[in-house]
Amino acid sequence: MTHLSIAPRSADDARLAATVERFARRIEAMPPGICPVVAQAALLRAGADQTCGKCVPCRDGLPRLAALADKLAACAADEADLACARELAQMIRDTSDCAIGYEAAEAFLQGLDEFAEEYASHLNERRCAAGIGQSVPCETLCPAHVNAPGYIALVAQGDYAGAVNMVRKDNPFPTACAFVCEHPCEERCRRTLIDAPLNIRGIKRYAVDRAPANTVAPPPRSVDTARTVAVIGGGPSGLTCAYFLALMGHRVTVFEARRRLGGMMRYGIPAYRFPRARLDEDIRGIMNAGTITVRCGDAVDAERFREIADTYHAVYVAIGAQKGKTLAIEGADAAGVMSAVDLLGRIGDGDVPDFSGKDVVVVGGGNVAMDCARTAVRAGAKSVSVAYRRRKEDMTALPTEVEAAIAEGVEMRTLCAPAAIEADEQGRCTALVVQPQMIGAVKRGRPAPVAADKPPVRLSADIVLVAVGQDIDAAPFEECGLSTTWGRFDADDGLHAQGGPRNVFVGGDCQTGPATVIRAIAAGKVAARNIDEFLGYSHKLACGVEAPAAQPNDRTPYGRVELAERPACERKRDFEDVECGMSREEVLQECGRCLRCDCFGIGVTEGGRQQYA
Repeated sequence: MTHLSIAPRSADDARLAATVERFARRIEAMPPGICPVVAQAALLRAGADQTCGKCVPCRDGLPRLAALADKLAACAADEADLACARELAQMIRDTSDCAIGYEAAEAFLQGLDEFAEEYASHLNERRCAAGIGQSVPCETLCPAHVNAPGYIALVAQGDYAGAVNMVRKDNPFPTACAFVCEHPCEERCRRTLIDAPLNIRGIKRYAVDRAPANTVAPPPRSVDTARTVAVIGGGPSGLTCAYFLALMGHRVTVFEARRRLGGMMRYGIPAYRFPRARLDEDIRGIMNAGTITVRCGDAVDAERFREIADTYHAVYVAIGAQKGKTLAIEGADAAGVMSAVDLLGRIGDGDVPDFSGKDVVVVGGGNVAMDCARTAVRAGAKSVSVAYRRRKEDMTALPTEVEAAIAEGVEMRTLCAPAAIEADEQGRCTALVVQPQMIGAVKRGRPAPVAADKPPVRLSADIVLVAVGQDIDAAPFEECGLSTTWGRFDADDGLHAQGGPRNVFVGGDCQTGPATVIRAIAAGKVAARNIDEFLGYSHKLACGVEAPAAQPNDRTPYGRVELAERPACERKRDFEDVECGMSREEVLQECGRCLRCDCFGIGVTEGGRQQYA
């Protein structure tokens, strides 16, 4: 009898695997601001080292192309070298036998087009393009550029109020971001080179749990300017703008159509993810900045907008994206079919539906879809399913949200495109009919689904919640001359509205399209700075706290501390907070992993640290 076996890896194989892992960590932690020409040259050299040597284009072409890339990166090339590199890359891409050759060449060709300005600077100016330079990754990738190393160090010292004010220097919603931020600051954390990115959101959560935002006094307000600013929209972007303008000494009035402030943080994020009492802490902290007048339940139509623009020195329009999109399928108007935005909005006002004994199907694959599915579970639904036309790994929802929904009993029906909604004689929804899909070619970064040669599937549904996107109610402002593209307000780089009165600025979801809380906050911060300049000022705001001196780095590899959640069987029965914060022991370990890139490394500028608008 012949026995088959797998030979154990040799010591050389193990060393090679370790080297590859270290290289992969370096790629994963590639800092923002690195010159793309230099990065492409390094990746080409790596590709050349991978060649098996069986085909000439890859074996001989990649090393030659890498040499040309090095010449370009060193600012020693000319137009002829660039043309030669492009021609050589096209030949390697079109004639290589395997992906090692043609993918490396294709990536280089895409870079030539994507980073044309950087290549032109290397050729003509003999230097990297303006603005190139590695920076502190967590600060750079945070849309609001919050000083993460600074408040992490303050938390480690036990100065939680100081940590809150360090955050509020750039973001007046420390609690909101401690609960619901998608933490882009962690994407390029240099700690990845050693073990794993810091749990920055978890550290912030620890700080606000011990120093609630409404108990921490904001920095002192500047001298009153007697300038008046109207903010239309009381969501994260509008309130951020109001906060910073108030600290600058301007007099701000916030117009909010709904009964309470908070925007989609109150009317779009379920309480189990972000308890309303914690949102109110941030809002009360913002109101403590002074000279902010709030008018809730005051919807602004075209006539009112003209009056406001004539009355106030400046206006910031931050109305968000609070209209839910619908499905263009048969039966979409049946009773029981509702927008996810409308459902979550009702709950924000305290009107929780009763889905007892009902089958609920949610259409969509984003965070809003997961919010709706988990909300339906808590509303007593008999069964909850998510119908999504792509694969689970293509969902735009955070993986943690998807897994949490599954743990709570939500069934993921992937590769299912909505085709029709069935209704009974009374017009009530009875089922969602879906067309099975198969995954196809990659388009715009994700594999695109196409209809599979399979019969439609009927999903029993008393309630269908549509979570396929949000729209902006721009009509009243368009009547006043503000221009839009695809329903979004047009603005210049300073968020100055295009068309309409000259003193109007726009920002947040109504200008960019639906995005995240932290991006809306960042827009409000930028708008405040630009409005201040428009009014003839250039205020500088201090947070009243300094980051502690950096301690020597601890390079011992540790596991990343993750925030635990209450058991699914318990949490799915209520709308209480699902997350459990860190212990003091855990937060000290996590803070100790910070490498203090603001003090050590290439991100540090002369004088201490980088400055952001």
